[in-house]
Amino acid sequence: MNKIVLATRKYKAGYEVRTELSRTNFEAVPIAGDVDREMQDVIDYICTPSDVIVKSAYTSDGHYIGNSKAAHFLIVKRGIKPELASPTHNVCSIGFCEKEQKWYGWSHRAIYGFSVGDVVKRGDCTASSGYTDEYLAEHPEDDTSLPIGFKAKDVIDVKRMAMAFAASVS
Repeated sequence: MNKIVLATRKYKAGYEVRTELSRTNFEAVPIAGDVDREMQDVIDYICTPSDVIVKSAYTSDGHYIGNSKAAHFLIVKRGIKPELASPTHNVCSIGFCEKEQKWYGWSHRAIYGFSVGDVVKRGDCTASSGYTDEYLAEHPEDDTSLPIGFKAKDVIDVKRMAMAFAASVS
């Protein structure tokens, strides 16, 4: 997707919201069977590039947070400093709250904070990777889940819990 930044607004809280012009490039193909005229019209409509204006929030390092409401909630309301869970990721899904001394993990579906002394229990999102057993058999490196009974002894352990939670709910 091609993006052109039309405007940038920087906030004192340490993030910026960019108004971006994005060109969509979708491709649609029929799953099976013959394509009638009506279906071909739908396919042609989907495949026609179009321009969309979106407002996206980024950290001061240029990492994508989400929309402006998500950034305001995380940074201003909750006091969380968003960051990437891994250098290979392209969306912030963890962050530290200095005031609470907690690491948070989140996705568009859930958010949860962890602190020293927390323990992984059966049924916790931190105990599940969110992937199927078949997928994990082929990609064991993607399993960030923690064993039941894991106890966060320091801030590094707490961050691991936030990362496991974020991966599980993504």
